[in-house]
Amino acid sequence: MANLLSINNYYYRRGGAEVVFLEQNKIFEQLGWNITPFSMKHDKNEPTEWQNYFVNEIEYGASYGWRHKLINALKIIYSWEAKNKLQSLIDMIEPDAAHLHNIYHHLSPSVLPLLKKNGIPTVMTLHDLKLLCPAYLMLDESGICEKCKGGHVYNVVTNNCMKQSFPLSSLIFMETLVHRLLKIYKKNIDTFILPSQFYLNKFIAWGWEPDRLIHIPNFVNTTALRPDYQPGEYFVFFGRLSKEKGVRTLIQAASEANVELKIVGRGPQEEELKILAASLDANVTFLGFRTGAALHQVISNARAVVLPSEWYENAPMSVMESYALGKPVIGANIGGIPELIRDGDTGITFQSGNVESLIMSLIQFKRMRNSAVVEMGKSARQWVEAEYSVEKYAERLLNLYSGLGVKNIMGLPSMSQKKMPALPVV
Repeated sequence: MANLLSINNYYYRRGGAEVVFLEQNKIFEQLGWNITPFSMKHDKNEPTEWQNYFVNEIEYGASYGWRHKLINALKIIYSWEAKNKLQSLIDMIEPDAAHLHNIYHHLSPSVLPLLKKNGIPTVMTLHDLKLLCPAYLMLDESGICEKCKGGHVYNVVTNNCMKQSFPLSSLIFMETLVHRLLKIYKKNIDTFILPSQFYLNKFIAWGWEPDRLIHIPNFVNTTALRPDYQPGEYFVFFGRLSKEKGVRTLIQAASEANVELKIVGRGPQEEELKILAASLDANVTFLGFRTGAALHQVISNARAVVLPSEWYENAPMSVMESYALGKPVIGANIGGIPELIRDGDTGITFQSGNVESLIMSLIQFKRMRNSAVVEMGKSARQWVEAEYSVEKYAERLLNLYSGLGVKNIMGLPSMSQKKMPALPVV
């Protein structure tokens, strides 16, 4: 029976990375593996017997005194606490492998040389572009930004990329500089997992070694989601209400196309978007945050789901969840979105950030025969069952672990997904 050390900053469903991290743990528990999490203490954490080994909570948006802020700033670069606590955990469980997700800032890469020193095969799923772009998004006020390519990471300071704050941007620059000089990621991780082919290609284009990268798509628990192919009248967006998500463009397009739009989620742009919708007299309803059955009901009653992103999305879980519910997707042709949409079969794509292009897509779906929308939904469901299932994901990871020489790997039994909860909106 293999012991897997599973590492992520947060141990609750905070975002897409946490969803994959927690659900992956459950998958491998079903396979008979011993899963030991290593994370940060937080009052929202799921219960675990390993919480005493977790590092103390750090919330960088919280109000701290100057001394506490200085300590937290140093932890971003190197956390001795994380290193020491992880060593104690390794001594106890003797892991056969380690799988990391997001460790930036809170745990820090201080844990990586430790894993290497202990001879533990280590993989890391890259959920964002942090290792290329210090500010994660490759986005500035004018749109897509790749100024840091070629090692020019000083741009994070000159452009004030981190929340338009010079002190914060300077700190992140120092973090990036130190970690790159030490090659702390490249020297200590055996394989990096990219959930989208787009991200894999982007890392190669920025100079990373292809043989250290592998594309393993995300997954969705299809048996937990019942499809409803009957198309409704409205369109729906669900996700974070922030600039990079392109919701402003969507509201403008929905107004011009004269279609009904429902928006699920919260975020920093929420009030601004509500004012915009009111000024356009658009038929837009803001439903706030929803998850589980309440969210699925909104999606199931829609005509299609819209992803109007204006940044390099990785592999949005919202596409897979929509497909599992039998709904086609209208997606921006940016980042990893196009590889998840078979144009004219499971949905359609439009030019990212282009209101006119999105208007045409919405009108196309509005006028489309219901029978054609149903067929798209069925194709979407069939595709996600075939390529993005829990079994497929587990098989791909097991093959990767085996190739890295992980010991005590059990075979891939026939797994039942029925006990696994559906993924929430993030």
